[in-house]
Amino acid sequence: MAPNDKKTNNKIFNWLNERYNLSALIDFAKKKSVPKFRETIWYYFGGIALLLFVVQVISGILLLMYYKGTEDLAFESVHFISTKVSFGWLIRSVHSWSANLMVLSVFIHMFSVYFLKGFRNPRELTWYTGFGLLAISMAFGFSGYLLPWNELAFFATKVGTDIVGEVPLIGEPLLILLRGGEDVTGATLSRFFGFHVAIFPGIFVILLTLHLLMIQRQGIAEPEDYKKLPANEKKTIPFFPNFAMRELLIWLIVINILAILAVFFPWELGTKADPFSSAPVGIRPEWYFLFMFQVFKFLPGEILFLHGELVGIILFGIGILLWAIVPVWDRKTSKGEKNTILTYFGIFVISFIIVFTILGYILD
Repeated sequence: MAPNDKKTNNKIFNWLNERYNLSALIDFAKKKSVPKFRETIWYYFGGIALLLFVVQVISGILLLMYYKGTEDLAFESVHFISTKVSFGWLIRSVHSWSANLMVLSVFIHMFSVYFLKGFRNPRELTWYTGFGLLAISMAFGFSGYLLPWNELAFFATKVGTDIVGEVPLIGEPLLILLRGGEDVTGATLSRFFGFHVAIFPGIFVILLTLHLLMIQRQGIAEPEDYKKLPANEKKTIPFFPNFAMRELLIWLIVINILAILAVFFPWELGTKADPFSSAPVGIRPEWYFLFMFQVFKFLPGEILFLHGELVGIILFGIGILLWAIVPVWDRKTSKGEKNTILTYFGIFVISFIIVFTILGYILD
């Protein structure tokens, strides 16, 4: 760097530092550290999910410039984006692939926090906000799936909202709220469009801000095995610049993977939805809902005196509730020690999701 350039950069930094006290932020970043052990790799997935969310926002804004969220124009506008707009097909493909990769990253991040016991005191609220972020990420996928208004998305949404309608007590009002009426129509598309571009992003940003503030305030959680090491055996990585530069490198790798997927496996549009036609063969939701969908397909019509779908909803509801409040029941069973029940439960959940997702593709 030339001396004049260095002087200019110093002037800019000093000007900003006088107004925003950047030196304090730099000092704070230098004091932060990350535990270094064999599971350190899992710490990067939270940042990967954040990166992909930013990609979602940018690509989504670009798509909004041409998308029309009405029954008559939705499919045509997406077709126009894919065929007429310069690199429109690529932006749409990036948006779709990044959505799937973001959900995958959040899932991996959640399970890594779970098995490393990163939800324990004092980080219970961090877990709850993270669980909320996963729920909203999946809601993003569910609402965005309908927006192209193609045949597959239409009937998948119909099946998904039918299942929601089976929820005890509040199922019918929820169904009306989601669909904007009794059936999946243009009103449903308008509702989902509003959820996808306004309501869900607003909730997500609030939860994400709280989540990041808690992490910054409390630091990165140390696994139970790491805590038991003698002080002289505990190794750490300075967050800035060491960990930050490594995370930046991983971000570049993720961007390359995203680019390869978007270019060589572009997202297909299919045919326009026709509410009066029969459902196509092989209809199914996105992969992160597929395990639940497959379980519902296996359930008989009646179980004792209850509808099979109702039994499935109750069981999934109990499982999701137990997962969401794991800091509560872990505290009552482990008393701060290694909880084998917790580990076995997590292994069962992962195995269950993987097996039924694979069955969902094999038995299509």
